[in-house]
Amino acid sequence: MAAPKKGRRQSAPGKPGRALAFILIALVALTGGMFLSGHTTPRLGIDLAGGTSITLEARNEPGQKNAINPTNMNTAVDIINNRVNGLGVSEAEVQTQGDRNIIVNIPKGTNEKQARDQVGTTAQLYFRPVITQAAGAPAPDPSASSSSGTDKEKDKDKATDKATDKATDKDAANSPSSSASPQGRAVSEALKADPTPSATDKAKDDGKKDEKPSPTPSTDPATAKLQEQFTKLDCTDKKARAAAGKGVKPSDPTVACGKSPDGKTWDKFILAPAEVNGKDVDEAQATINQQTGAWVVNMEFTKSGGKKFAKTTGKLSQQQSPQNQFAIVLDGEVVSAPSVNTTLTTNAEISGSFNQDSAKDLANILSYGALPLTFHEQSVTTVSPALGGEQLKAGLIAGAIGLALVVIYLVVYYRGLSLIAIASLLVSAALTYAIMTLLGPTINFALNLPAVCGAIVAIGITADSFIVFFERVRDEVREGRTLRPAVERAWPRARRTILVSDFVSFLAAAVLFVVTVGKVQGFAFTLGLTTLLDVVVVFFFTKPLMTLMARKKFFANGHKWSGFDPKRLGIKPPIRRSRRTTGSSVGPVDPKEA
Repeated sequence: MAAPKKGRRQSAPGKPGRALAFILIALVALTGGMFLSGHTTPRLGIDLAGGTSITLEARNEPGQKNAINPTNMNTAVDIINNRVNGLGVSEAEVQTQGDRNIIVNIPKGTNEKQARDQVGTTAQLYFRPVITQAAGAPAPDPSASSSSGTDKEKDKDKATDKATDKATDKDAANSPSSSASPQGRAVSEALKADPTPSATDKAKDDGKKDEKPSPTPSTDPATAKLQEQFTKLDCTDKKARAAAGKGVKPSDPTVACGKSPDGKTWDKFILAPAEVNGKDVDEAQATINQQTGAWVVNMEFTKSGGKKFAKTTGKLSQQQSPQNQFAIVLDGEVVSAPSVNTTLTTNAEISGSFNQDSAKDLANILSYGALPLTFHEQSVTTVSPALGGEQLKAGLIAGAIGLALVVIYLVVYYRGLSLIAIASLLVSAALTYAIMTLLGPTINFALNLPAVCGAIVAIGITADSFIVFFERVRDEVREGRTLRPAVERAWPRARRTILVSDFVSFLAAAVLFVVTVGKVQGFAFTLGLTTLLDVVVVFFFTKPLMTLMARKKFFANGHKWSGFDPKRLGIKPPIRRSRRTTGSSVGPVDPKEA
């Protein structure tokens, strides 16, 4: 009684309808997803679709020597690669060339401009206390932010505020502060004493004469130079803005420009030495402020950065405007200058004239860190897809020839069985195409020439799995078994071989994907994907279809075009259904082979 039960258990896989229904539902779902998403063709890489190639030249930062070394260059490559991928640009190639150049190839796509703007951005982020702030635009918009309006009112009432501000600064001298505070007070007092009359040369000369009897302590050369830079700075001039803080060390005060909150006017600042920098930021994220509805960037500091930030904001919260502001300076430009009313610790919010893209760009840069070197954009060239298109055409022709040869071989050697193999190849190709198409908008997969090569190689891997299964079945038939039990008995042995073979191919693809960069990863990814799909197709389509075909007289009776012709298999006695009744030929299935 035990033997029949085992036989029935083994015949459970003989219900192929469920497996075929599963693979059909998967195909319909993937195809429907393609059309619903609006993506019916795979995204193409730079070699097939064209794009932009950027050459960056590394330069030492101010005050650094011998900073251009392999370690910093490799770090810069990793950061640039992360930034570009963080924007959703896949298949971007970032690699070094020589001792000081980095080549960035960006495929043509919607994020190409954003990626180009970010690849060479140094992203040096500093938090600097504000010493003074003034409107830099010659004709500011009357609807400017409240901070700009406050500065204008202060300019009108400077004569009234001078005594109060000086008294406040003298009182603040007794309170504990960092090394930035004395410089800040000196520069602030000098500015308040100087620009009141006018901006003409005569007024400057008069100011110099008036300064002789004035016993102010802010007449040192460094402070006078900073005052002069602030007076001459025109924030409406792009070149002047870029050169404002160029070459200034983080430990020195500087002048800088920044857009007002409404984004219509430019303000100029004198800023104290940096007390917190971008390396103290642990994570940054672009979000919408629930109160204002504007895009902002929320930052979380590291443990040490939080302590420094708390110390800085604690001091600033005791000051009067604008000395209670800290400027967030990114690559020499003030992104935001919020006021501080209380001590802040582990997080901060950068607000300004952000939209969704600019907020995400800044968060992306801050998340992946600042480049260890300053890069200059040496050249930008457009890559034409013409050459890649010709190579793709040649590759597709080669793939079609290879596929045709495989089909001819299957037809000649396996005859009727070739229908099962060809149908399995078509299902595998449909699944591969649909998944590659959907991976474009989901994980930004882009199809390049090596990836096409990986898909062509997969034809052989998939056909090999069918051949293993077919040969196992034919071996069982050679031993005298009828077709239906031969299929079920051959499957356990065949699937072990198929799984081991596919595992080796997948392992090779995984290792290749991890240890390589650039286009070779496309080959490895496609090879790994098609290897996994081979397992799915063999288990859920080829084997169930083979089970169905074994029930047909065309195959079961050993027709000469079925692939189970006794003469071609070398079997002297023909296949007879009477063998079923003997029980010895079919018999119970060995449990070890289940």
